[in-house]
Amino acid sequence: MHEFPPIIDCWFLTGATASGKTRIGLQLAERINAEIISLDSMAVYRGMDIGTAKPSRQQQQQVPHHLLDVVDPNESFSLAEYLAAAHQAATNIRARGKEVLLVGGTPLYLKSLLRGVCEGPPADPEFRREVVAEVNCVGIEALRERLELIDPLSAAKLHPNDMRRMIRALEVYKLTGTPISHYQTQFVDEQNAQRCNRIFVLSWDRAQLHARINQRVDNMFERNFVDEVRSILETAGGFSHTAIQGVGYREVIDHLQGSIDSETMIDQTKVRTRRFARRQETWFRGLAECRWISINEQSIGSEIVDQLLELDSN
Repeated sequence: MHEFPPIIDCWFLTGATASGKTRIGLQLAERINAEIISLDSMAVYRGMDIGTAKPSRQQQQQVPHHLLDVVDPNESFSLAEYLAAAHQAATNIRARGKEVLLVGGTPLYLKSLLRGVCEGPPADPEFRREVVAEVNCVGIEALRERLELIDPLSAAKLHPNDMRRMIRALEVYKLTGTPISHYQTQFVDEQNAQRCNRIFVLSWDRAQLHARINQRVDNMFERNFVDEVRSILETAGGFSHTAIQGVGYREVIDHLQGSIDSETMIDQTKVRTRRFARRQETWFRGLAECRWISINEQSIGSEIVDQLLELDSN
């Protein structure tokens, strides 16, 4: 069982895709004498550079970056692996007398670092089969009633038809004797006591953000994004079930397989990226720690960095 407490005394710069995090992050890192830890679940994959808008080699030389190019695209990379690596990187950076700045837009990574995570025990396939057979016989309501007896908090939070999560809650209790809700909330008090004000979300007008997303996607394909995906498929063993979640990669694969033409591929990538940006912003709004920073094309440089530093000093 892995336990990861909240990470503290760090700077966070996040926001939707195409919001200017890399540019602002580099300037902020130089101003506060920081090294950057990537907060991007797709940037950990080697060779997935264009589609993830990974910082360039020049940018990585400008400011040291961590948790980029960690595994090959055909390998999986879990949340627990990321958290362990991020905590270790932060420790190493502080040992060098530097500030820690996390830059990226993966909401689950951000929430897990801010709130802490305790992963439960490994799955018990036999137990799961038994519970599914029971549900097939007596119905899902009986499953909910069983969960209410041992973990009423989880039962109240989960949707009545969410069989998968209810089974997982029962499984954790069977294997540990402790409700899963206890593991999910055990770090809350600690996190509140050590709340950090250095968690900034770059916020754009929706129309401007969409225009930036569309431009980014066009630039990706102009930079031979299709060739990047083809190379991974042909020489890097393809994509793991986690790597394939990168926005745009599935669309390019569909194109290479002849399912869609190039125009449809680009259009679908734009649509999917805009939807992803909306989901990111919804996640960020659910984190009370976040401080929203309005940004536009005129203020995207040093003006925003000055604002962040002023907010930190107040």
